[in-house]
Amino acid sequence: MKQLFLSLLAVGMLTTSMAQNYDSIFSINQLYLNTITVTGTRTPKTLDNTPVVTRIITSEDLEKIDATTIKDVLLDEIPGIEFSYAMNQQVSLRMQGLGGMSVLFLVDGERLAGETLDNIDFQRLNMDNIERIEIVKGAASALYGSNSVGAVVNIITKNQTDPWTLRVNSRMGSHYGEQRHGGVFGVKKGRWDNSFNVQYDKQDSYRLYDEGDSNSTLVYGSRQWNLKDKMSFRLAEGHKLLGRGGYYFHERNSSDVQKDRARDFSGGLRYVGDIDSCNSLDIGYNADRYDKSDFFPAIDKDYIDYQNAQHSLRALYSHVFSPHLSLTLGGDGMYDYLKTYQFADGGSHDQYTADFFAQADWSFGTRWNIVGGLREDYFSLYGWELSPKLAVMYRLGDFKLRGSYSKGFRAPTLKEMFMEFNMANVFTIYGNEDLESEKTHSFSLSAEYLNGYYGATLTGFYNILNNEITTIWDKSLGNGLGGMKYMNVEGTRLASVDATLMARYPCGLNAKLNYSFFHEFPFDGAPNTADSRPHTLTAQVDYLHSWRHYQLNVVVNGRFLSRAEYYTISSSSSGVYDTYEPTSSPAYTLWKISLVQKFNKALTVTMTIDNLFNYRPKRYEYNSPYTVGRTYSIGASLEIDQLAKKRH
Repeated sequence: MKQLFLSLLAVGMLTTSMAQNYDSIFSINQLYLNTITVTGTRTPKTLDNTPVVTRIITSEDLEKIDATTIKDVLLDEIPGIEFSYAMNQQVSLRMQGLGGMSVLFLVDGERLAGETLDNIDFQRLNMDNIERIEIVKGAASALYGSNSVGAVVNIITKNQTDPWTLRVNSRMGSHYGEQRHGGVFGVKKGRWDNSFNVQYDKQDSYRLYDEGDSNSTLVYGSRQWNLKDKMSFRLAEGHKLLGRGGYYFHERNSSDVQKDRARDFSGGLRYVGDIDSCNSLDIGYNADRYDKSDFFPAIDKDYIDYQNAQHSLRALYSHVFSPHLSLTLGGDGMYDYLKTYQFADGGSHDQYTADFFAQADWSFGTRWNIVGGLREDYFSLYGWELSPKLAVMYRLGDFKLRGSYSKGFRAPTLKEMFMEFNMANVFTIYGNEDLESEKTHSFSLSAEYLNGYYGATLTGFYNILNNEITTIWDKSLGNGLGGMKYMNVEGTRLASVDATLMARYPCGLNAKLNYSFFHEFPFDGAPNTADSRPHTLTAQVDYLHSWRHYQLNVVVNGRFLSRAEYYTISSSSSGVYDTYEPTSSPAYTLWKISLVQKFNKALTVTMTIDNLFNYRPKRYEYNSPYTVGRTYSIGASLEIDQLAKKRH
């Protein structure tokens, strides 16, 4: 397969010597003028006019980088983000000093149930049939409430726009049986449209060896199904009823006798309508249930030991006073239920939450835009939270200046309040019903320059984090043996700088460079425990050219992560977990080249060489890339509806 793959890649690249200029590429300005974003303000605005710094990853971007998971997308596109492996090879997110519980993931604006080690199940978020991904860094609790302390990632799926769509796709990799197969079927007729998506993924188990084969790590194989359905029915002009449903199944080969399973059932119904030219209403209900179980093939038994169910209602009302002033009012209510093996006797707990928020959007002439908001949240188990927000944009020719302040919070979870979990008879982790929420004061300042085919953005972030929720060793627990307990600690201050350079030329050549710097300032000289790397960089160069029946796109992208030095907590000679030891993570860089070819606008063939320079870490640790070296993949997507159109 390797020799065939390289031959095909070489032939595809040689065809670029026959190229003629391709002049239908959007300029930077056109891209910003045409791209709509909703995450930063919860109302549609062009990217060019929003005062909230927002990063958009389009479906075309996803096709270029050959992404199969949200992890691939964020690593390739966003500096300052790193995925690592926590206990039992569970995927864990770190973003510039903040963990997975501080980054809120949404699908079409809806929250996701379930978590493992303070992270959602990232495998649920497949990248097929995605319209765009919107990323807003900084606290966004004034709009989204708890967990949106560090960032919001909103994955927006495609709507059905053609009379019918039928697309099938398949991808095979050289990496231990890696494969993905799926398809999309959509219909639009009269007032009704529907899009159904299915995807199957599989990966065999494999073993990683440290340098010199001294130690090895077994990486568990897995398989999964992901089914999604999205429908729309036009009740009348300007009034729509939207529905969505999904099923997810994941099975991991955690041992020879046991498999870890996860399932998710989700669905929702939503009304979106224009009352008149100045007033609009958005009302919705969403349900999401996420289960985890242990499956024993020898006896064909499946034991559910974790279940998280969330039911939420929301309403959003918008009034336009004039082209320069609008008001948005909204409210949410949610019931959260959790039953888990981490509670005493495998019990359950629940909680009700409610909120109300208001946001105003002012424009003054052509230069100023101000968005201000305020939100009040109520949690039945501990009380109220108030979250203000202010974002300002000033435009001067090709320059834009954006500044914002927002207060964020992360409410203690049911797990953190009621946990009582024995960690392999080493110690027990205890919850704390008296926990207070984490709070952040988030400031950002951004300068942006867009002119023709060039763009540059420089953004600084500063977060003051208080009442951080973490586990602390308490000698009084466990009948005097000690144990870990969730507690509020003083917190820290986090500063970062993001820089982006972009170029898009009419000849089809595009380039993008993203750099991020991060530093933590602990209070009172406490040791630095943030394992986020101070310097990260992502880069991409691609060349696109079209003939009459053929299109070629060659894409090279990569990322660099610098060395990180920090302190980690461990047990002292007395067995108490209160000793800080210095440690470090080595720097590394990974690069990828992809050849994306389209034939007759119907068949897309993608060939990729990942880890181009064959990097392998000397030791495989929790924050090392779990790579076996250079790998190859080939994928194809066939749009059957496009073939049918050409025949007619």
